[in-house]
Amino acid sequence: MTSKKHEHEFFATCLPGVESLLSDELHGLAVRKVRPLAGGVAFYGSPETVLRVCLWSRLAGRVNVVVGRVDAFDADALYAGARNLAWEEVLAERASIAVRANGVNGELRNTQFTALKVKDAVCDRLAEARGARPDVDAQAPDALIEVRLRDDRATIALDLSGASLARRSYLRSEDGPDAPVAVAQAAALLAALGAPERLAIGWGFLDPACDDGILVCEAAALLADQAPGLVRDRWGFAGWERFDAAAWDDLLAEADDRLEAGLSRVLGAEGAASATADAPDQRTVRIVGLSASSPAVARARGHLRAAGLRAVASVEAAGPEEAAAVEERLTRAVERAAGSFARPAAAAGADREAASESGEASETADAARAAAPPARAPESPRPALVIANVAPSGRVEDDARAVAEQTACVAASRRAPAGSRFGFVGVGGFAARFRICADRRVTIGRGRAEAVMECFNEAPCEPAVIAVPNPAGGSDVAVEVNDADAAQFAARLRKMARERRKWAARENIQCYRLYDADLPNYAAAIDLYEGAGSAAGTVYAHVAEYAPPKSVRAEVARARFEDMLAIVPVVLGIRPDHVFSKARVRAKGGGQYRDAGGRSYVTYTAEDGLLCEIDLGAYLDTGIFLDHRITREMVGKMAAGKRFLNLFAYTGVATLHAAAGGAASTTTVDLSQTYLDWAGRNLGANGFTVAGSAPERRGGPRGAGSARPRGRTVHELVRADVTRWIQQMRRERRTWDLIFVDPPTFSNSKSMGRRTWDVQRDHAELLIGVSRLLSADGVAVFSCNLRGFKPDTEALAKAGVKIEDITASTIPHDFERNPRIHHCYLARRASSN
Repeated sequence: MTSKKHEHEFFATCLPGVESLLSDELHGLAVRKVRPLAGGVAFYGSPETVLRVCLWSRLAGRVNVVVGRVDAFDADALYAGARNLAWEEVLAERASIAVRANGVNGELRNTQFTALKVKDAVCDRLAEARGARPDVDAQAPDALIEVRLRDDRATIALDLSGASLARRSYLRSEDGPDAPVAVAQAAALLAALGAPERLAIGWGFLDPACDDGILVCEAAALLADQAPGLVRDRWGFAGWERFDAAAWDDLLAEADDRLEAGLSRVLGAEGAASATADAPDQRTVRIVGLSASSPAVARARGHLRAAGLRAVASVEAAGPEEAAAVEERLTRAVERAAGSFARPAAAAGADREAASESGEASETADAARAAAPPARAPESPRPALVIANVAPSGRVEDDARAVAEQTACVAASRRAPAGSRFGFVGVGGFAARFRICADRRVTIGRGRAEAVMECFNEAPCEPAVIAVPNPAGGSDVAVEVNDADAAQFAARLRKMARERRKWAARENIQCYRLYDADLPNYAAAIDLYEGAGSAAGTVYAHVAEYAPPKSVRAEVARARFEDMLAIVPVVLGIRPDHVFSKARVRAKGGGQYRDAGGRSYVTYTAEDGLLCEIDLGAYLDTGIFLDHRITREMVGKMAAGKRFLNLFAYTGVATLHAAAGGAASTTTVDLSQTYLDWAGRNLGANGFTVAGSAPERRGGPRGAGSARPRGRTVHELVRADVTRWIQQMRRERRTWDLIFVDPPTFSNSKSMGRRTWDVQRDHAELLIGVSRLLSADGVAVFSCNLRGFKPDTEALAKAGVKIEDITASTIPHDFERNPRIHHCYLARRASSN
């Protein structure tokens, strides 16, 4: 019998929004006195109670034992309160310590100082009680003390879990820092869907868009009754004076027995012995993940293998065409298994009323119920499927791959047998795709970890479907869309793709525009990039949405953009993960666009036989301005034997053309070191030597393909504010024969100090300065993208600068619908000055 005087107060953290689910889980683990709070759950019990929670909780992040609450209205009060706590009864002998503080108040404004005061108090108390101060290990302490300030009080606790419980043993370092968040989201979703109980009575599980297998791993662990902390090798409670090693050994032995029994139920006695290494039997497996990405399949299988559950779940490479057959096979496996599985003890839980009784109820009896052997599940509806998906961190809703994954989830949900349950974690929006209200919708997490969890008890309604001709031939492809009017966009894109591909093949062009808001309701620019170098044979699409007018509701614009992203890969015959999307939203303070991209995706394309590095994911622009194709070709032809200067150079593609055209020398100037480095890689990838670079770098970036050095011409890269640099070069009397000037429309870069740049306001001063850098017969090519640009011919003429408008001859065929995409001029010195 555990008496109240031996009870401790504990607090288990969790993702915000998951508190009620964690509370239910703790009740199921026979924990009494459970109280949900913001960001976690408080509970009470013995040391054995908390050890069971650490071992079995799937939803908790960290588990702390509360040492005390003290005054903290100033540093002296905090020190005195912390020193009065009986640390000799809390910290194990010879345990190293560290202190971490959170929160501030009027007197304690620095968390490091707060932590230092508590550390001093603990060390002084132990020096008095034990005759020795504990070692301090800030990186890997045996005991981590948590201090949380709120107003003038501080709660001081000892972290019993060590690292987050969501950092499962199957995670690897390459999974990144966000992986535990994905684990916590997956566990919460499964709990919200009642997956522990449903899997125990024979239901199946399907993730139709499995990315890294975390959700599949968590479902497999539920089915096999595997304790999430079973093979964890480091715990915070090792530094706790009340840690009961014998009780912990008993809990581990019990967990081992339960896992062995669980694997035997799922795989049979012989199969359980090889659960780690063996591939699953696809005829009987009831946990399935699907992905169209081979790397994702490999990652997911690696996680399952690391978890020791490779034979319990199947992760398969399957596109939309194969998914229906896999789901039908899974449904048959569920039907065969119906009624043959008992309910695992962890899922069965304890009777809620008994668990919440007050008084001296026997915790031993509660623990016995939690550890009882599996019992037959009560009568339930015919087993069906749990269909669920957790979107990867960083996936945005306006992304072709995200749209394809959501479509796969909805299609699988529509095919599922009657009574199935459906749940998703991501940016939200499944209610619109299901065309019904979610039975449960809650925001979980906070900040970067924030996501929306939606659960449905009913299958989605029938969608609007359009038929899109298959570019590979054969029958049409059915594409689910929000609005059947999207068929007009599909038809237009297909027509333009046929015309542009023939034109591009004839002209030997590898990157070009297919579509530019041809239909007002589908306002986006769609560019096609054929891979080159190491990416040869791969085709990419880049879809940049134009910001909708205020008269168009945001949800309508979003639905249309989703339809475009669903249609583009089908019409063009491109994998969804090779379609990259960006949203163009006007930034505050001027005409620049705020990047709405995602993670970097570097690959290579070519222009006039020159290898060009592009980044389709990280920036609004990809590294090559397609509308300047003819202008760059012209520069290349003009550059033979000339000294070439490229101002506002971006990624240096114009420099590439000049170098390939036989320029005597090139100088490339930009304020951004990022873009200068990019320009250097472009030059190196094509065999041109960058001034100051090592000879071994001539071959270009890794993976771009090898390139032989081209001649002895050295190409100079300069990081500078262009307008100031021009003045410096004038003082040094340096000149060039050919200058390319392509300034931004507007800039307020921090590197420019308090100044801003406006091409309409500042172009005359710029061109006058550029003209002074021209040799006697030199010429400058000036271009800008301001649609309403008007050169100040009067000011330029007074300064002896003559300009010639050549815009019409520089607009490529694929931009003819938008002849104001840029303006282009030749500038010369009218006379010596």
